[in-house]
Amino acid sequence: MKCPFCGAADTQVVDSRVSEIGDNVRRRRRCSDCGKRFTTFETADLRMPQIIKQNGTREEFERGKLQSSFLKALHKRPVAAVKVDDAIEVIMQRILAQGEREIPSRQIGEMVMEELHKLDKIGYVRFASVYRSFQGVDDFRDVIRDLE
Repeated sequence: MKCPFCGAADTQVVDSRVSEIGDNVRRRRRCSDCGKRFTTFETADLRMPQIIKQNGTREEFERGKLQSSFLKALHKRPVAAVKVDDAIEVIMQRILAQGEREIPSRQIGEMVMEELHKLDKIGYVRFASVYRSFQGVDDFRDVIRDLE
C-alpha cells in the first residue's frame, strides 16, 4: 500500500480489526520512510452478474429495479419496508451464490414471485398478473386457486 503522505511504496500493517458487522477489515498502517500512520479498509468486491433480457439484450443488474418491482406489487399493502429489503437481500444472495456471469431475467422474476408469495398474497397476484401477462379473468382464477 502506497503512503498517502510521502508516496513511498513500503508500508507496514500495525493493526488489523474486523468490523462489527464482519464485512470489512480496518488496517492501521505505518510508512517505513516518513513514519506517519494511516488507516485503510478492505472489503470484498462482489460483482452482480449481467441480466439477459427476454429480447436477448444484456444489462447491468440494478438493485433499484428489483426494489421498484416489489414496491409496485406491494403498493398500499401492510408490508414493512424492512421485510422488502430482506427479501431483496435474499434474492441478491441467491444470484451471487450461483456464481454465474449472466442470469436470465426470467429467473430473477421467479425469485421475486417466490419472495412475494411469502410476504403478501395480494402483492404476489399483482406481480404475477404483469409478469405472466395475464389475458383474462381465468388467469387470475388459476393463480388464486394455487394460493388456496
